[in-house]
Amino acid sequence: MGAQVTFEDRTWQVTGVVDGRVYLAAEDGATGCVLAARLVAADGFEVLGQGAPQIPAAAAWADVPLPARERAMAWLRHIREVETGLPGGPGSGGVPRPEYNPHAFTLAEREHAKAKELAGLGWTKVSRPTVQRMRLAYQRQGLLGLVDKRSLRASSPTGRTDERVVAAVLEALRIRRGRRATTVKQVIDLAEQIVAQTHGKGRVTLPARSSLYRLVRMLADPAEPVGSPARTATGPDGAGGGPPALRPAERVHVATARLGIEAVGEDGRVVAVSVTCALDGATGCVLAAVLHPQQAAPVELSVLLAEMAVPRTARPGWREMLQAAHEGLPERLMPLDARLEAIVARPAALPQTLVFDPAAAAVTPWFLTVCESLGVSLEAVPARRCGLHSVAGDTVKTLAAVFTRHAADLATALGAVHPPDSAGRQAEAFFGLPHLHDVLDEWITARWHTRPQQALRQPLLPKAALSPQEMWRVLLGVTGSLPVPLSGQDFAELLPVQHHAVTESGIRLGRRRYDHQCLDEHRGRARPTTDDGRWEVHHHPYDVRHIYIRLPDGRLHEIPWTDRAYALRPFDDAVWRRTGQILADRNGPPGQRAPAGEGPGQKAGVPVPGQGVVDKPAPGGGAVAPVPDGPGPAGAFGVWDAWAEAEQW
Repeated sequence: MGAQVTFEDRTWQVTGVVDGRVYLAAEDGATGCVLAARLVAADGFEVLGQGAPQIPAAAAWADVPLPARERAMAWLRHIREVETGLPGGPGSGGVPRPEYNPHAFTLAEREHAKAKELAGLGWTKVSRPTVQRMRLAYQRQGLLGLVDKRSLRASSPTGRTDERVVAAVLEALRIRRGRRATTVKQVIDLAEQIVAQTHGKGRVTLPARSSLYRLVRMLADPAEPVGSPARTATGPDGAGGGPPALRPAERVHVATARLGIEAVGEDGRVVAVSVTCALDGATGCVLAAVLHPQQAAPVELSVLLAEMAVPRTARPGWREMLQAAHEGLPERLMPLDARLEAIVARPAALPQTLVFDPAAAAVTPWFLTVCESLGVSLEAVPARRCGLHSVAGDTVKTLAAVFTRHAADLATALGAVHPPDSAGRQAEAFFGLPHLHDVLDEWITARWHTRPQQALRQPLLPKAALSPQEMWRVLLGVTGSLPVPLSGQDFAELLPVQHHAVTESGIRLGRRRYDHQCLDEHRGRARPTTDDGRWEVHHHPYDVRHIYIRLPDGRLHEIPWTDRAYALRPFDDAVWRRTGQILADRNGPPGQRAPAGEGPGQKAGVPVPGQGVVDKPAPGGGAVAPVPDGPGPAGAFGVWDAWAEAEQW
């Protein structure tokens, strides 16, 4: 409350946050009340006096040489210790060393102590002004501010150690870490052996012995000099876990659970499906959820951060894509207009702390840089640890079980052959992954967020269970503050990066072609700022409808999939299932191939939903005659109409 915001080209002051609504007052006496989710996602919304968070480009950190990255990471722990007293930052646990206690010494005294410590460890040209300069650079630019700017200059034929030698020294330090009898000479000898074994004897020119001594001292962790015992990480007791969340988006837990229903993959084969959710610890709201094959690689946290921190309404073309997906299935939990309104009010926020299992989620060095810039803390909790994260994991398992029942019932209503068993598991694969993901998104909005949960109870009202949506509104009103999400442009910046060429036909990615008129002047041309000439492309691993490319103007431009008109449309279901039948006929062994009329995961002789012709015996026996199975989305001869229209598409 009291913050100045810009909304609808006017300046307002926030006078209250009650029940998910923000009350505003203008200088001329005008007042207003707007839904919190609608306010932060509106065009032109800005909190005055609070700069928009800057997400560093993935290429910026990737272009930093490895020694400079290692040096910056070493500086990071020292800067944190100067500012907070703990090398891991606030909340990392432990007791500050006496000379870095913020309650006993001033900031200037702590900077002087750090300069003295680093000089004693062999760091050259480190004084108190150096520590102060690095601390201020970190506040302005995050981790990139700690990078030695000289390392970003063009490489010189002389005066810089070969990166292959640096990698060998780091590997030698890792191997000899924690051994008390280790000397710098032993590390150098081991590094020389690694270089000879990896690149061949005499193929890499080694620097002078004195230069290698300096290199080892520079790359070694100052807190673990060569020959010292390795430190072990300490954390909170596993039985208690982390602290409880008291505000929305204060602690967001990432957990994965397997669904009891299978889906048809892109190759027509049946795949087991898992769901990975970002669950708000205070309200139980699902801020992000993605479906993926169970055997796939771990979900990248940057994708989940983009899904939870950027409102759906801030992404370009969201209304048209949602409308096309909504029309892809006839059975819906809510009409389109109601779903659009619910999407606008769905919570979206930048988390303060992201809790995840390192075995189930992938963290890249660039993502660590992004979190440093956005002020997001990362907390890795192994699956064997107990506490609040296990409670979030159980909640996601419950979500997966309840959604499995809903998806199985929906498949039965749409014409699946085998009904679900007593546990809600479907005996056949009925949905493709894009359709199943859209069903999950609608179900979370219409059912999960409005379903009272036993874990969401107020201690003084133990018999009144709240829904996640209600708890979100309650805590927004109690805390008096609103977590501000990121902008629509940040969504593309957070997605994983690959590098591809721009050809005359566009961009090829995953056997798909993406094209747009903005690529016309760059077709067949190499990107001038890269060695291989390929362009920086951001893509969503679980949404293939579009990608983003960074053009010379520095902005990311959306490039649509040329065939995305096929995805999530009502008429494509018949074409998709008939294509799956052909794949099953082609891939099956002789004598065991799927009979005609059997789609992916479907038995023979059973009508396919949306297929207008089935083979039935002709009256009085004889040949099999095509007989319409009644009116459907494809009409009396829906299969042939589907293929004819597919040819036109």
